[in-house]
Amino acid sequence: MPDTWDALKNECMRCCGCGLAETRTHVVFGDGAEDAEILLIGEGPGQHEDEQGVPFVGKAGQLLDDMLEIINLDRTKVYVANIVKCRPPQNRDPLNVEQDACIGWLRRQTALLRPKIIVCLGRIAAKAIIKEDFKITSEHGQWFERGGVQMTAIYHPAALLRDVNKRPDTFEDLKSIQAKVREVCTHTAV
Repeated sequence: MPDTWDALKNECMRCCGCGLAETRTHVVFGDGAEDAEILLIGEGPGQHEDEQGVPFVGKAGQLLDDMLEIINLDRTKVYVANIVKCRPPQNRDPLNVEQDACIGWLRRQTALLRPKIIVCLGRIAAKAIIKEDFKITSEHGQWFERGGVQMTAIYHPAALLRDVNKRPDTFEDLKSIQAKVREVCTHTAV
């Protein structure tokens, strides 16, 4: 039986596939338009996301909203998810074993969504989605294609909060995403 959004979310909320389930407050399933042509993928929830059960709601989330606004996008037009659905302790990078235990949820979300564009937010997501040896400093903003889906990676909003010198590159990457949306999306106006 194929997944539905509700069935998949209900199943994911009960997941105990790795040790992160023991320390989470909430599963952070994902958020946004369930018919979005654009999927944004981060690495995992932080403290605010764990508390609220919604991805990208802290300072990095506010910056992400601002970044999307630059190219006339907002949360109602995209879908936002993470590689892992539960917060790693102290916001550390998710371990490979945790990513492996969780990636199936993201694959099933992607199958339901059938996005035309995937934007990886940061190195961890890019390594999991685009290629294992992805180098964010040299490959951000480059486009890759797999199975008819256009993929790129930009600096994670949290990295932009720590290092404002990355912002000009990210602005260029956002303009590239806007151009790609205009090229391949049929119902997402930017």
